[in-house]
Amino acid sequence: MTGVVPARVDAAADDAADKARHALAEDGAVVLTGLPVTADGLVLAAATVHGADLRELFPVRERASRDGGAVHLHADSFDQVVDVGGVPVRRRDPDEDAVLVQCVRGPASGGESFVADAYRFVEDADPELVAFLTGDDVDLYGAWTGLRGLPAIPRVARHVEYTRTGRRIVRRGEGAVPLHRDPAADRITAMLARFTEATLALEATLPRFALAEGDVLVLDNYRCWHGRDAHTGERVVRILTLRTAAAR
Repeated sequence: MTGVVPARVDAAADDAADKARHALAEDGAVVLTGLPVTADGLVLAAATVHGADLRELFPVRERASRDGGAVHLHADSFDQVVDVGGVPVRRRDPDEDAVLVQCVRGPASGGESFVADAYRFVEDADPELVAFLTGDDVDLYGAWTGLRGLPAIPRVARHVEYTRTGRRIVRRGEGAVPLHRDPAADRITAMLARFTEATLALEATLPRFALAEGDVLVLDNYRCWHGRDAHTGERVVRILTLRTAAAR
């Protein structure tokens, strides 16, 4: 099944780390419950699941939305470096291999989450789309050119790649465009639209699940895409992305 309903693990249990790591390895996602509704709770969740494999944590981002529209299937990644006191500091990384989403305040209605196993999506996709995802270079963030903190050098990659240790990455974002003056630009633009159409169709079929206040959704960002439905009322989440020892 491409849709994932993550197992729920009580973070206070003695075997929480083992259960959470097993669920993450099996499904690419797990929900930790019973954590404090604080940014510290989010970091504790990361330590519980990844332990000594943690290598780099990026700043926690808080996101509030009122009567928000849907957030479509995506994998988290961005390439952002800022200058702090004359020292370059990385705030986001294109190779973040884990993402954690903490529910701080649930909405009045709607806002259910959904997760897709992107490995299965690629295995089931039509051959022409798979050939594009595995064979064509794109500029991952070219659609966002001009944003402050985004490097001027294009980040060239394919949607499906492998790390040097053989770990598969399946990317999905809104920033991808053809490379500058790519002779295949028209075809790549058409395939990007086809990719979006396919993921939107998949999104409609996925099972939904709700996050209670304090729950932390932990995702293998190389394997799973995630999103949420539209909602009414105010919804607040915190997001933590990171790199582990198994990252690219």
